[in-house]
Amino acid sequence: MKNILILGCTGSIGTSALNIAREFPDRFNVVGLTAHKSKERLQELSKEFGNVPTCLTGVDSEDALERLINTCGADIVVNGIAGSPGLMPSVFVLRAGIDLALANKETIVMAGPLIARLAREHNCRILPVDSEHSAVFTLVEKFGSDSIGQIVLTASGGPFREKKSEDLPFMRPADALKHPTWNMGTKITIDSASLANKGLEVIEACRLFNISPDRVKVTVHPQSLVHSLIRTRDGVLYAQISPPDMRHPILTALTWPDFVPSSLEEWDITAGGTLNFYPPRMNDFPMLPLAYKSLSMASGPIAYNAANEIAVEAFLNGKIAFTQIAYVTDRILAMDWNKEPVTIDDVFLFDNKARQQAKKIVEDILCGIIPQSKTCLANRSWEVLG
Repeated sequence: MKNILILGCTGSIGTSALNIAREFPDRFNVVGLTAHKSKERLQELSKEFGNVPTCLTGVDSEDALERLINTCGADIVVNGIAGSPGLMPSVFVLRAGIDLALANKETIVMAGPLIARLAREHNCRILPVDSEHSAVFTLVEKFGSDSIGQIVLTASGGPFREKKSEDLPFMRPADALKHPTWNMGTKITIDSASLANKGLEVIEACRLFNISPDRVKVTVHPQSLVHSLIRTRDGVLYAQISPPDMRHPILTALTWPDFVPSSLEEWDITAGGTLNFYPPRMNDFPMLPLAYKSLSMASGPIAYNAANEIAVEAFLNGKIAFTQIAYVTDRILAMDWNKEPVTIDDVFLFDNKARQQAKKIVEDILCGIIPQSKTCLANRSWEVLG
C-alpha cells in the first residue's frame, strides 16, 4: 500500500490521479488533498477518501501547505498544480524526502538544477507525469541514458495546426481553447495552441534527462498516440504508444518500477488508422524556437516561462492578440538573462523581474506605444540548434 498526497486534486491531473486511486484501493491510500479555491469540492473529496487533511492553496498560507506535506504520511506526492505556483510545493515535497510525481513542468523549467540537487540531497525521486516525459523516462530507464542519441517529443499541434499563417493573429481565446485531443486546463490549452507547451517540455526534457538542446527534437503527431520517442546511438527509434489518457503516465509514476494490470484502454494496433508525423511550423509558432533560445542563457527559461504566463493572461483578457504572446516573450528574452540562480529566492527574483517587464510590454501594446505592425514575428527565419 502506497500513501499518496494529491496537490491540485480538482484539476485535470488531480482528477485523473483520484480515478487511479479509486481503481486501485488495495494499492493506493489517499492521505491528503489540496485545491486552489474549490472549497466545497475539496471537502467532498476529503470525505470520500476518509476525511483526509486538506489545504486550499489559494487561501491558506504556504506554511499550511508545507505542514500538510510534512505530516500527512505520504510516500509519494502528485503535483498537479498549474503554472509557476507549483514550484514551491515541489520544493517542500523534496525537502521532506518524499518522492515527487511531477506534472508541474514549471518546477523543472524554472529551477531544474536546484530541484535535481534537492532530490539528490534528500534521496528521493522525481517521476515525470507529463505524457511525453513519462514516455521518455520509461524508455531511458529501459535502455540506459548512455544509449540515448536523441529524444523526440511529440506534439498534437493544437487547435491551430492547420490554420493559415495570416489567420493566426485573429484567433480568439475561445478558438485557442478548442483542443482537438486533450481535455486540459485553460493555461496549458493556450500553450498547446501556441506551442509554448512544447517549448516548456523541450526545456524540461533537457534538464530532466541531462541532454543538450540539439539532441531534443519535436514532431507534430495529431493522433497523440505516440507520446515520445528515443533514438538510440545506433540510429534506431523506439516509441511509447498508448491512447491519449493522462491516467497512463500517472499510473506509471505511482507504481514505478512495477507495471501493473489496469482497466485503462489499450491501443488496438489492428484497428486500422494511420500515424502521421510532421515538422513543426517554427515561423508560425515561434514560442517553440524561443524555448530553444532561452536555453542558451542561464536564467533564460525562467524569463521564458514568466513572459509567457503574463502574455497568456493578457491574451485571455483581450489585451493582446494570439501572435503577440510570442512577441512579448521575444522582447523579454532580448534582455540579459545570463546570471545563474543559486537559490530558490534567486529564481523568484528573476521571475518577478521578467513578469514586471512583460506587463510593461503588454501595456505598451495596449496603449499603442508599440505599433501593431512591430509585433509580428512571422517573417523571422527561426533556427533551432542542431
